[in-house]
Amino acid sequence: QSLLSFYAAFALIALGSSLGGFATVMVAIVNWFSRHRSKAVAFSQIGYALGGMAVPLVVLALEAFGWRTTAFYSGIVVILLGLPMAQAVRHRPQTYGDVPDGVLLAALSGAGDQALPDFTAKQAMATPAFWLISFGHAAALLTVSAVMVHLVPHLTEGLGFSLSQAALVITLVTGCQLIGQLCGGVLGDRLDKRLLCIICMIAHTVALLILAYANSSAEVVVFAVLHGLAWGVRGPLMVALRADYFGAASFGTIMGFSSLIVMLGMSLGPIVAGLFADYYGDYQVGLMVLAIAAFFGSFCFLAARRPVPHAVP
Repeated sequence: QSLLSFYAAFALIALGSSLGGFATVMVAIVNWFSRHRSKAVAFSQIGYALGGMAVPLVVLALEAFGWRTTAFYSGIVVILLGLPMAQAVRHRPQTYGDVPDGVLLAALSGAGDQALPDFTAKQAMATPAFWLISFGHAAALLTVSAVMVHLVPHLTEGLGFSLSQAALVITLVTGCQLIGQLCGGVLGDRLDKRLLCIICMIAHTVALLILAYANSSAEVVVFAVLHGLAWGVRGPLMVALRADYFGAASFGTIMGFSSLIVMLGMSLGPIVAGLFADYYGDYQVGLMVLAIAAFFGSFCFLAARRPVPHAVP
């Protein structure tokens, strides 16, 4: 009923989303999965995509019942579904006499990766790999965030697309991202994650260059497919690669410090693209700069060799 109560409610929602959001879920997955970690992360991220698909239903509810009623019953849904599901999540399998993937430790004794000790946050931050992965991830989200904010204006103002046509391109990007997540989960458990990250960043680079010089709908479609697939495949690998390199013991803290750099890139992306668009009058130069940033990210992942625990203070 007042601005103060609105701010208080919004702060409480933000706190709950932070404490029970992406980072918390990823820590639980890293603790419970090792050999199938990429697939587990990929499937969990599909939940975020499905949540986004519920937005039209929320809009319908807002139009039919108003925001107060919609907010109230959204809270009821969270209580009825969210709390029971959260109760089913356990922090570490070892606490309950289980092991990651449900596989006996004896069966994993031959795997050298499993025998390596986990890093503390301080040890991880002392390695070049921590910073290289962080800056590579930041470069990736710099390009993704800029594209998602400025793609529609570029298509409508620069290429003459209608709003409905631009919306179809966005849908194609997100659809390919969803497919890419599933592929990334499977490929990440079978192939070198670092190599896959390099390929994805190069794909981002090529896609952005195509969009920068696009003059036809076909070229925009090629961009949307390539960019969406690269985004989707890379997504689960960002979590799984860090967990493989640094272990699960301090993963939450390591991911938190790394996210400070990643969020900086994500925040700067739309600003950089917008500044270039304002200065040059179109998005071509800005897209080329984003392509360079993505290419820089590929070199970050190329240089991010797996650290050796005993060599770290």
